[in-house]
Amino acid sequence: MSESIPQRPRLTVLGTGYLGATHAVSMAELGYEVLGVDVDESKITKLADGQVPFHEPGLDEMLRRNLATGRLRFTTSYAEAADFGDVHFVCVGTPQKAGSLAADMRYVESAVVSLAPHLTRKALIVGKSTVPVGTAEWVEELVAQHAPAGTGVEVAWNPEFLREGFAVEDTLRPDRLVFGVKSEWAQQMLEATYKGVYELGAAEDREVPTVVTDFPTAELVKVAANSYLATKISFINAMAEVSEVAGADVTQLARAIGYDVRIGNKFLRAGVGFGGGCLPKDIRAFQARAEELGVGHALRFLNEVDQINDRRREKAVQLTAELLGGDLAGARVGVLGATFKPNSDDVRDSPAVAVTRLLADAGAQITVYDPQGIDNARRALPTVAYSTSAVDAVRDADVVVVLTEWEEFRHADPVALGSVVAHKRVVDGRNCLDPSEWRAAGWEYRGMGRA
Repeated sequence: MSESIPQRPRLTVLGTGYLGATHAVSMAELGYEVLGVDVDESKITKLADGQVPFHEPGLDEMLRRNLATGRLRFTTSYAEAADFGDVHFVCVGTPQKAGSLAADMRYVESAVVSLAPHLTRKALIVGKSTVPVGTAEWVEELVAQHAPAGTGVEVAWNPEFLREGFAVEDTLRPDRLVFGVKSEWAQQMLEATYKGVYELGAAEDREVPTVVTDFPTAELVKVAANSYLATKISFINAMAEVSEVAGADVTQLARAIGYDVRIGNKFLRAGVGFGGGCLPKDIRAFQARAEELGVGHALRFLNEVDQINDRRREKAVQLTAELLGGDLAGARVGVLGATFKPNSDDVRDSPAVAVTRLLADAGAQITVYDPQGIDNARRALPTVAYSTSAVDAVRDADVVVVLTEWEEFRHADPVALGSVVAHKRVVDGRNCLDPSEWRAAGWEYRGMGRA
């Protein structure tokens, strides 16, 4: 049996959601032949027609360019994928289980079990999905059970570190690569798979740090990183809680401590907290897995991180009510932002949607505007009104609430918006506005953790 390493392995990407579609398109852009695989025929049809089913800057054009070259194709056939690929990336979702903190692993299992019986030669199955530690060993067992004997299929783990809104850049120019492997062959296959990334780095005189490690470490890297980021965000939001009662300004506090090189200023913006499809469910799944391993006490602080995050959503509602004299019933509220962050259309576990829902539940009449997330927001929260512009969303509003820090909102003209509202009151849920500028334009301003 040959152990040769192809110069440019042919890649399949199992799962064409946010991670999978981005990875498939970006690897094709680097010159690889790539086959995207999904059981969702409508998604595959859309991608094959050059349409990305979510918003990610730059991805649409890149998709169409690589479809045209023939390097990138899509299919629903696992048999075709097995015949085509040397390296098979598992990029399916691992959502939170209903009624549990744990990750739902059925999509990972389905992808592996669907692929393995069709593998007739040595290949590498590479996990990219964020998973509980111990998953790679389990995937090895699934492969052993379902792949034909003697094929020599191996498993590796290569966690993703994509930031929504910057995912293409993060794939082409990663700040690090992590390879969890058990053999030299698997390591060499991954190095060949990412040769295009290394070559781009060399051309730009930029290092691509690579950590070669074992399965458990590779699996822990992503959840450990997300847990640290979530903790840092909740830390500054805890300082916002203290600042609010002490009369301090958390934005100045964050600036001062951020100059300390041991701390840094990233992720120190107080506001309505973190959300999205990764951080919330990842820290919960991490806690659940730690309990299963008998070390739940080590991660109990993540429960408080989660609770701080939820409290900041409630604080935004409280500030809104205070500006209205304590009663939200019947108040007209213009909400700017629905996505969990700018440059995305993702509203999964979005603080903006959560706050909007709380405002609506309190009796407020809501109109929401978001540059990219309105369609997804409608599905998540169909009971409120939506607008196609910021001006229309805040027209005749008794209070404006900014919940996503889109550039459009950061640089909004308070004078122009002030001319269409009923009352100049604003809650800055992301501390992304200039308070002095808004106050100078006659607005009552409330920020998060600001006196």
